[in-house]
Amino acid sequence: MEPIRQIIERLGGEMSTVLSSTISRLVIAAVLGGIIGLERELHHKPAGLRTNMFICFGAAMFTILSDQLAMEHPGDHTRIAAQIIPGIGFIGAGSILHSRGSVTGLTTAATLFVVASVGMAAGGGLYLTAVFATGLILIALALLGNVERRFALKSVSVNYEVTGENLETTIAELNRILEAERQNMQNVHVAGAPGHYRVIFSVDCSRDEQDELKLLLEESNVFSSAATLGATEHE
Repeated sequence: MEPIRQIIERLGGEMSTVLSSTISRLVIAAVLGGIIGLERELHHKPAGLRTNMFICFGAAMFTILSDQLAMEHPGDHTRIAAQIIPGIGFIGAGSILHSRGSVTGLTTAATLFVVASVGMAAGGGLYLTAVFATGLILIALALLGNVERRFALKSVSVNYEVTGENLETTIAELNRILEAERQNMQNVHVAGAPGHYRVIFSVDCSRDEQDELKLLLEESNVFSSAATLGATEHE
């Protein structure tokens, strides 16, 4: 009986160690992914808190499973973990949108990719690497984003609305102004009736170009009115 009791106690101790190590890795992955996701959520990005937390947690889980299953069954212990990369690539591709030459969601896709790597590091027990990578990601998202906005390095999609009495004259004037500024109209919508037409369109431009184009539209005698309806920042 005594040898059996010792074996049971030994197995219980080993199981407790394995479970505590596994749980701690999963918790750390969830926390780090949640921190990155919270930053994305605060900036109203498509992939927010839950998305980044789940991806980081899932990557850690698959990394742990890959190692544990290889111990139980002969095989390559990196086989399952290796499939995380194409899997995250598939999810990231779904977050990239193409619309008339404009591309959005690249930063979101890249963030999901590196969040998965953080999860893999946490799942592999590389806690310091995972924490350092999380800090570096947060600095890049916050600091570099502010630098891009401050120096107008990132283009934005600006929506404009102009009104005019004659549709052909209004469109011709728009083309003249935009050609002079080397800009192209996108997502053009025309509404109204003879005597009062509304033309809504968007233009990809920098902050400085946005202000200059608005001024030119307001100074034109062809338009009854000109206004900016809002802007969407490209990722």
